[in-house]
Amino acid sequence: MDTDVLIVGAGPTGMTLANELLTAGVSTVLADKLSQRSELSKAGGVQSRTLEALDQRGLLEPLLATGDHPTTTGHFAGIPLPFDSNRHRLPWRSVPQVVIEGFFEQHLAARGLHARRNHQLVALAQDDDGVTADFADGTTLRSRYLVAADGAHSTVRSLLRAAFPGRSGTSTITAADVRLGGDDPSTSHTWTEDGHWAALFPLGTDQQGRQLRRLALGGPDQALPREVPVTEDEVRRGLRVVFGPGVELLELRHAGRITDVSRQVEQYRHGRVFLAGDAAHVHLPLGAQGMNTGIQDALNLGWKLGAAVHGWAPEDLLDTYHVERHPAGAAVLRNVRAQSLLMDWAGTRDPHVLAAREIFTEMAQLPDVQHYLSDMMSGMALRYPMHGTETHPLVGRPAPDLGPARVHELLRHGHGILLDPADTFADVVGPWKDRVDRAGRGAPTEPMLIRPDGYVCWAGTADPGPALARWFGEPH
Repeated sequence: MDTDVLIVGAGPTGMTLANELLTAGVSTVLADKLSQRSELSKAGGVQSRTLEALDQRGLLEPLLATGDHPTTTGHFAGIPLPFDSNRHRLPWRSVPQVVIEGFFEQHLAARGLHARRNHQLVALAQDDDGVTADFADGTTLRSRYLVAADGAHSTVRSLLRAAFPGRSGTSTITAADVRLGGDDPSTSHTWTEDGHWAALFPLGTDQQGRQLRRLALGGPDQALPREVPVTEDEVRRGLRVVFGPGVELLELRHAGRITDVSRQVEQYRHGRVFLAGDAAHVHLPLGAQGMNTGIQDALNLGWKLGAAVHGWAPEDLLDTYHVERHPAGAAVLRNVRAQSLLMDWAGTRDPHVLAAREIFTEMAQLPDVQHYLSDMMSGMALRYPMHGTETHPLVGRPAPDLGPARVHELLRHGHGILLDPADTFADVVGPWKDRVDRAGRGAPTEPMLIRPDGYVCWAGTADPGPALARWFGEPH
């Protein structure tokens, strides 16, 4: 074997997974077909659950130190969710994808891992022991496992001939990173009577302290083929149509077109090959959910691959990646489809759609509705199935807020955590001490067992031994 795990694709999903594997002590190769990172901010927000996961690995403070990344209000279909509706420990932050990729690139380099650029995968084959990957430059790599994090047009997915059902894109919008001058638009989402619309999101400031924004333009005349380049005149015209002549385009940094395609692979695991991020699910980039969902895929898969490489993974542990993450991806596709309809993505101005949007906008003023949408969009509502142990309300959910990031500090080494405030289970957990750390007397909560990805897999007062064996394998 040349490496334990080969990751194809060095975007947020691939780099997050690489960091998880290094934390687990697993040799990793990260390969990407691009010669350099894209400078277009394909996503601009980091959700609460993703922020918690970064905090678990000690990465949140260094990431936020890279620039101005303010907390910001969320939205559903362009309908604002008030800031006070975000009741989570870490509220949504505005951190552009390009910043996240640059941060991870430097972080991984400091740990000795550099992405292999200009590596175009052309063939792969797998057997009982591993995966063989061939690249266009003649390089061949042999790994125990391979993970496809190579985006919506995944080469790995094509080579696997993996079923990718869903709907093809029917229209496009323009997405661009811009600097604006003149009048400051008062709202993040704006529509015109004839169906044109624009959305603006903060991207922080550049090195000269100038405000950058992510701009999306849609409507009846925006449905151009993806390959047609975006021009400055096109962006100026779109700004003028929606906002009037008072908003000025000062600089167009990067731009492209996005379609409303909606697809998800039927299986996230194909033997020793796994699909993650946009290689597994594609949809409209609403609420930065694509990037956040991909990062969560990586966090779910990373520790499980580490367990398999080190030989202590229970027999079906790798299968739980599909069991847990496929429903999570399907739920995101569902809410994105609903948002696309309510925000009238294609600019039809259909009176039935407008009536539904008006009623939903009124409903979104209700606190219970705001909480439901906030939990769903942030990833905090997700509950993994834990094989019949979900009777306790904490099981299957992210570890609760237990004070000043206490649990998140304990998870920094990538081990499981047994919170044992009464020192009841020291002897029980002893045989798993190479994989599970114990926080004894003084732990700020009731007993619970937390997986390395931060999800509770047992809680209560019964014997945690079966849960330890279920998630952490046979005792040492």
